[in-house]
Amino acid sequence: MATEIRDTSANPAPLGLMGFGMTTVLLNIHNAGFFALGTMILAMGIFYGGLAQIIAGIMEWKKGNTFGTTAFTSYGLFWLSLVGLLVMPEIGWGSANENAAMVAYLFMWGLFTAVMFVATLRLNRALQFVFASLALLFFLLALGDATGNTLITHIAGYEGIICGLSAIYAALAQVLNEVYGKVIAPIGPVQ
Repeated sequence: MATEIRDTSANPAPLGLMGFGMTTVLLNIHNAGFFALGTMILAMGIFYGGLAQIIAGIMEWKKGNTFGTTAFTSYGLFWLSLVGLLVMPEIGWGSANENAAMVAYLFMWGLFTAVMFVATLRLNRALQFVFASLALLFFLLALGDATGNTLITHIAGYEGIICGLSAIYAALAQVLNEVYGKVIAPIGPVQ
């Protein structure tokens, strides 16, 4: 006689989306020109954007969700690598990157995100918006660095705030909908 094992663990997606969303909003308030890059953003990048998303990615792996595992683990490692790129030269662990290297870094993340966006076309509208706006954000940041045009970087900052807020909405909508057992905050149809 076979024993059926039911997964009764919590949905890790809201944790991952909140880690991504809040950290993205804060970094992009900086990119929009409102305050300098400081330890608040770096700490968020390490702990909430980085570690919390990696934990969510591992939890998604346990649930058998390849998309969630790939997305949360990758973006968690993005935040850790970004902090490393900013901090390592300051502590003598290598030299600062050439501008072209940062353009390539941001472009590659944009390309990865664009492909992940294609996967969201089988998911809900909220995730489609998050990934489409994130791909645009990476490409705008790469363009801003490539051209040295601070206006493009500021525009990217505003667009990044919208992207981050959309991830926060997607996270909190899932929490509210689960707690209330009905749709309180719509996320769009699942394909």
